Amino acid sequence: MNASVPSPLNANLILNSDSYKLSHYLQYPPGTEAVFSYVESRGGRFPRTLFFGLQMFVRDYLSRPITREMIEEAADFQARHLPGAPFNRAGWEHILNRHGGWLPLRLCAVAEGSVVPVRQVLATVESTDPQVPWIGQYAETAILRAIWYPTTVATISWHIKGLIRRYLEDTAESLDGLPFMLHDFGSRGVSSFESAALGGAAHLVNFQGSDTLVGVIAANRYYDAEMAAYSIPAAEHATVTAWGEEGELDAYRNMLDRFARPGGMLAVVSDSYDLERAVGYWSQELRDQVRESGATLVIRPDSGHPPTMVRRTLEQLAEGYGARVNAKGYRVLDGVRVIQGDGIDLDSIGEILAEVKRAGFSVENLAFGMGGALLQRLDRDTQRFAFKASAIRRDGVWRDVSKQPRTDPEKASKPGRLTLLHNPEFGTWRTQREEEPLESGWRPALQCVYEDGRIQGHQSLAEIRARADAALAM
Repeated sequence: MNASVPSPLNANLILNSDSYKLSHYLQYPPGTEAVFSYVESRGGRFPRTLFFGLQMFVRDYLSRPITREMIEEAADFQARHLPGAPFNRAGWEHILNRHGGWLPLRLCAVAEGSVVPVRQVLATVESTDPQVPWIGQYAETAILRAIWYPTTVATISWHIKGLIRRYLEDTAESLDGLPFMLHDFGSRGVSSFESAALGGAAHLVNFQGSDTLVGVIAANRYYDAEMAAYSIPAAEHATVTAWGEEGELDAYRNMLDRFARPGGMLAVVSDSYDLERAVGYWSQELRDQVRESGATLVIRPDSGHPPTMVRRTLEQLAEGYGARVNAKGYRVLDGVRVIQGDGIDLDSIGEILAEVKRAGFSVENLAFGMGGALLQRLDRDTQRFAFKASAIRRDGVWRDVSKQPRTDPEKASKPGRLTLLHNPEFGTWRTQREEEPLESGWRPALQCVYEDGRIQGHQSLAEIRARADAALAM
């Protein structure tokens, strides 16, 4: 048995790229000294984008220098994988010897948690050593991936929060419950452990409820949160059906015995057999135990047409537990709530909220659990993310570069050394060239987060949440 343990797939930053990037160092024109590039959302499903996640990449990947072992591993790999192009040994040796292995580039970005209109610069990358001007574009693959995925998850989550908030403002007396009204159920539905970490952390910019453990851990670790999210004891079908259909009532009673405590909460999936019958158990046989426990019981329907099943469950629970009418004229259940976790996405949440409001219930009776549609049913084109070179310095002179495809003008890129500006008085954003004068009321919005091995500008989850919430209120 071979006892050697291979290095992690993410250990070698040289190989954290695309194959064709390995030959690009030979493709720039003579005299090239630097390349300037930018990242933007070119449009997509949402008109605004919540920027998040780059700090995780910087602290995890750019905190490790290139080593001799990495260079030799990459050289051996390229010789076998891409024999038609010579390995850039001189370039990587220069980075190792001149810069101690740290990538000679400047990476700047808008503050995380900022909600920026599409078609604006979100981040810029500039090479800083004329001996290796290709390095910024070489890092495109890793940097763009580190940005588009968590940013798109955070954007989806933020727009859902805005939708729920509007219904709360119409039907509830308070917004206090909003941070816990969209719970992350997505860990099992994503493509990888790292996706669960990045996407799970991104959701926590907007909400504080999650069952994606690694996402909570990532938010705690990379963003200095003592505890980024919370959960409650909850049943799954296996722990209900283990009692058999004849023991369903006993399964529910066991949940109360084990977890119902004054001021606490517990959630029980209740459609393993017959949701209406189960809600009957909760509303009759188990009602006194629920009330006497002082806990809040959360019933989870998990099948059927979501708007209909949520409304029917609320109506049945109102008959059993009663409901008060709040100051807005909507009914609020006494000591029980409903969470819908099946078939949940932005559209279905809107349908459920509308149905509940039509039925005369406050949406504060609800919570949602969102899985694959939150962390997996998205891609780079959801917000049409792009990383493009926009300027090149040759023989000491900066020159604009851009792509202008006649067959698809929507894919045209921006020319020039660019920056992002923010006008805090009006909450507006705009992209302009770095050399253009700064007009009154506008402030530079990009901050350097990495330069030649120095990590800068640490941001906490609390700061990021405050920015996102401020944009939601506008």
